[in-house]
Amino acid sequence: MATIVERISIKEKIGYSLGDAGANFIFQTLLALQLSFYTDTFGLTAAQAGTLFGVVGLIAACFNPVMGVIADRTSTRWGKFRPWLLWTAFPFGVIIVITFSTPNLSPGSKVIYAYTTYLLLRLIYTMNNVPYASLMGVLTGDPDQRTSIASWRQIFANSVGFIVQSLAVPMVIFFGHGDSAKGYQWTMGLFSALCVVMFLIAFATTKERIQPDPSQKSSITRDLSDLMRNGPWVALFLTTLCYFAAIAMRSGVMLPFFKYNAGNTALFSWFNGFGLTSLLVGVAFSTKLSIRMGKRNLFILSMVLTGIFNLALLFLPATATVPIFVSEVLRQFAYGWSCPILWSMMGDVADYGEWKTGRRATGTVTAAVVFALWAGLAIGGWISAWLFDAYGYVSNAVQTARSLHGILLTASVYSGLAFFATAVCLMFYGITRVKNQTISVELAARRKKFAV
Repeated sequence: MATIVERISIKEKIGYSLGDAGANFIFQTLLALQLSFYTDTFGLTAAQAGTLFGVVGLIAACFNPVMGVIADRTSTRWGKFRPWLLWTAFPFGVIIVITFSTPNLSPGSKVIYAYTTYLLLRLIYTMNNVPYASLMGVLTGDPDQRTSIASWRQIFANSVGFIVQSLAVPMVIFFGHGDSAKGYQWTMGLFSALCVVMFLIAFATTKERIQPDPSQKSSITRDLSDLMRNGPWVALFLTTLCYFAAIAMRSGVMLPFFKYNAGNTALFSWFNGFGLTSLLVGVAFSTKLSIRMGKRNLFILSMVLTGIFNLALLFLPATATVPIFVSEVLRQFAYGWSCPILWSMMGDVADYGEWKTGRRATGTVTAAVVFALWAGLAIGGWISAWLFDAYGYVSNAVQTARSLHGILLTASVYSGLAFFATAVCLMFYGITRVKNQTISVELAARRKKFAV
């Protein structure tokens, strides 16, 4: 069977990847440090933080489909999706800093401040990230190049993850000199400046190549109807929901695990450093493995192995540093295979929808999956915070045996089950490698008929 080959330059792949690198200065911070910041530095209780994550997270998640509709209907000389990187860059940087500032307010006023700033952060993130994620679907119609771009993107994103999860805590300590509130403000100020520069570079170096049929009539109702009849999209939606709930549960609990269970907070940075290095190696293998196995099959294998190595933590003493680090290296290597595939699949389900209906709505398709991403993070963060509260966790205090057991179960069993649930959802994703190539070739032929 003939396949299309559309090479994207290394310069454009790197430029596009810098956009996700910038966003990951905040995304990785939310994953790894959000719960600790709000409970141990800002001054919320675990229950208040859990409610904050759940309420604001679900509100912001609902804004994703709205942003997808807006992006699909944006029309500028730069395209539909690229200009949003330019328009949101500077507001994003400012809101990062004010969100991670701790004002001297009454407890009630601080709760209001936390809700307001966190909601603003999540909304500006959506305005930036939904168009950015949609952009991948229109850079190329070649599914293998799409996976290659996603792999570059993940390497850059997880390199920033390495920086944040390995260095953020030492940076907070260094800049704060004993005042973690000041430390967070200076650390996030530096991160925000870097992310603004990266967004601008991503805007300047990318090009939108795939356009919908000029005769396609704008219809939100039709777009949503097409979406719900897109079987692979439904499977990807559920997959993404479980995937990011699992990530949120596992990532948010590891700092408390090392602080209280292991009794050595300094190990957290080393743990993340080794783990994220291994993840980057796994990401580097993803494109070749997906070509050999197919995206769906590789993703399922990745989730099963990730869940198994997640559960391994349950059987290791908290002070067994070397075995814990080894299990994390293996877990992150297997997990790394899945990282580029998810983002590549978003473009693939948009292609599938266009192939089936003759209509393309990249932003709507992508935003609806990104909705599942943020809903999953909100649900995962909410579950973690409430599990902490249920097991009697008290911030900055000596933990009871019950609360220590709750931390361990969240880090191993509960998050591990969410990774297994992700694998189950993927079994209903019907786009095989052969079908993917068939769709790609047929769509390329159709687009030639209305290309300018």
